[in-house]
Amino acid sequence: MFADYTTTELLSIFAMQGFAGLILFSVFVLMALGLAIIFGQMGVINMAHGEFMILGAYITYITSNLFSEYMPGLFSMYFFIAMIIAFFATAALGALVEWSLIRHLYKRPLDTLLATWGLSLILQQIYRTVFGAREVGVTLPDWLMGSIPLTDMIDIPINGLFVMGLTVLISVSIYLLMFRSRWGSQVRAVVQNRPMASAVGINTEKTDRVTFALGCGIAGVAGSAFTMVGSTGPTAGQLYIVDTFLVVVFGGAQSLLGTIASAFTISQSQSTMEFFLSGSMAKVLTLLFVVGILMIRPQGLFAMKIRR
Repeated sequence: MFADYTTTELLSIFAMQGFAGLILFSVFVLMALGLAIIFGQMGVINMAHGEFMILGAYITYITSNLFSEYMPGLFSMYFFIAMIIAFFATAALGALVEWSLIRHLYKRPLDTLLATWGLSLILQQIYRTVFGAREVGVTLPDWLMGSIPLTDMIDIPINGLFVMGLTVLISVSIYLLMFRSRWGSQVRAVVQNRPMASAVGINTEKTDRVTFALGCGIAGVAGSAFTMVGSTGPTAGQLYIVDTFLVVVFGGAQSLLGTIASAFTISQSQSTMEFFLSGSMAKVLTLLFVVGILMIRPQGLFAMKIRR
């Protein structure tokens, strides 16, 4: 597999695939952070999480077209506005879904799986009806185009650097929100002991709704970032949902650090192996590796200690 390449070529290949893996890592982290928050606190298996991501991508697509048509002078800054709209729109939809559907299915994980899978099919059909079955692409501002030459053989895409910077910013913000704020303390109290949290005055229903909305909002931002690395279609979210669940379970369902470490491991493994092997074989080997680790450590890489 490596015999056809010189040492210099191999180093360049690993470096290029490493940067490509970092972009995939960024999308995984943004997707998995929202899913880890939802699954970690409420035990809800949200199979429609990919469709929330694609909603964010379609909102970015619409915003791009609106700015290009009506406000071309402000086109260079449309992406920031698109991310804000995507966050609040997907968060609002998430709150509606939690109120109308999810809150009736707590402590029934298999029911939440079936219900959200049905929701994902409904959302896919809505996207297909509104936007058509063909995939669409987003026109990026000029400042996100091009690459930075690191060496003669290695170029770093600017949009990839932007996505990674966005991922770092959101990850730090989620950490501060979960571990340095009053609301984060309430969330962790509900996770550790829901009846006691309710007994001391915490509105657990409101906490659940806000948490679900926050997780969906982060998925919307992930959709905006996704438009930089792939085209948007009605079923594009399903391509990432399995990998995202894999990231969450492998890292530990209630650990933000575990989610990030797991996303980095899986994205780098897939990106490197896809260059030398087929994409399907890379996924198979990655899955076998993760299954092997989970057989040794079922709780994932990092597990939060909960008093039972």
